[in-house]
Amino acid sequence: MSALIERKSGDRQSIAIETTDAAHFTATKRRLSAAQRRWLSETGFEAAPGTFALLSDTNGKLARVLAGVDATDALSALAHLPRLLPEGSYHLAAEGVLADSSQAALGWALGAYEFTRYRKAKRAPAKLAVAAADLQVLAPLVDATAQVRDLVNTPTEDMGPKQLAEAVNQLGKTYKGKVREWVGDELLKANFPTIHAVGRASHRSPRLIELTWGKAEHPKLAVIGKGVCFDTGGLDLKPADGMRWMKKDMGGAAHAIALARLIMEAKLPVHLQLLIPAVENAVSGNALRPGEVVITRAGHSVEIDNTDAEGRLVLCDALAYASEQQPDLIVDFATLTGAARVALGPDLPALFANRDELADNVLAAGRVVNDPLWRLPLWRPYRKMLDSYLADFANSGASRHAGAITAALYLERFVPESTAWMHLDTYAWNDADRPGRPRGGEAMGVRAFFAFLQGRYSR
Repeated sequence: MSALIERKSGDRQSIAIETTDAAHFTATKRRLSAAQRRWLSETGFEAAPGTFALLSDTNGKLARVLAGVDATDALSALAHLPRLLPEGSYHLAAEGVLADSSQAALGWALGAYEFTRYRKAKRAPAKLAVAAADLQVLAPLVDATAQVRDLVNTPTEDMGPKQLAEAVNQLGKTYKGKVREWVGDELLKANFPTIHAVGRASHRSPRLIELTWGKAEHPKLAVIGKGVCFDTGGLDLKPADGMRWMKKDMGGAAHAIALARLIMEAKLPVHLQLLIPAVENAVSGNALRPGEVVITRAGHSVEIDNTDAEGRLVLCDALAYASEQQPDLIVDFATLTGAARVALGPDLPALFANRDELADNVLAAGRVVNDPLWRLPLWRPYRKMLDSYLADFANSGASRHAGAITAALYLERFVPESTAWMHLDTYAWNDADRPGRPRGGEAMGVRAFFAFLQGRYSR
């Protein structure tokens, strides 16, 4: 959170950043000295988005920064600056063209992120001074995003099922939640057979992690995250290029942990249940085989058509368990299908919901907080694509059509029609560096869902 600081009354130390664009550049220059205008002319600064100019006073000291922006995209407008401006403290000048200074500050903080577990930071980011009220709102969002990025960026050797459990246990300690786990064969005794089946081949035991928090009389909210800490594909082995980044297959768990953190930090009046089925989909002599039939917690028999469709298997037992508590709402996050990326690309998570009103509200919340989602349909005629000749249904099928939809339809079978449910198929990753979105792990949909939940469960 060091990239944002509180701006104190009478602050004269921080340097003003004035945002401008081509339409307002002439007016901007009128506020400058003749020497500063000459400098802009000689350096060719014309207020193009993504550019900036450093302006000095008569003593040669940095006095002001002009930042060219796209005024319609406040979130990305300043995100490149923390790593480019000289170290120090800055603030947004009131004369700037950005209408939403809070979103600009959020983008600044997101752009300041750097993963430093294995190497030192290249440099300290420049700091942006903001009003105390803005800092209070933004700090939890920035910290939650950083946690998602840190968890996803960490290689599997240091982020296995046990380490995911440690992250949840730390949440429990911080916010006084109750945490329990079912580990290894305890999963079979407690009737979580599909979680065990997927994770049994790894040298690191599979587990289900549960955190509960809040008052029992408040509405029950279940948040579930797919925690596949590495996905080889199992016996249906992925090729090398498909396996390279599979440390990120626990991105759904990272999202769920971050959302739970925001809920507890905000003290939303809910009875929260966080569930993280954490496994490594590995290969060994006892690995789950194609063609096997697993009887799930819900009692459905599932034919294993493909061991690389493991995410829906670990989620289905967690969904069944959450449904038994008769919650007001279930939300799950998962890096579930490549088909969602083919359909929507890397930046738009695919949203599925069994209530139109829920979908409309979370999509609207995403638009407000610049955290976009896109709804795909639970097209039930496609259930036939998961038909099995010997079990109730299969975990995948021969058709490559509608892969994200059929995966969501598989999950839907484990949620009673009477229970409101939403599923987010997210990429949790940036393939390349962009302002505010450094390469690596990414939170996609966390802010949207938090804003939605704040509206749904406001006091």
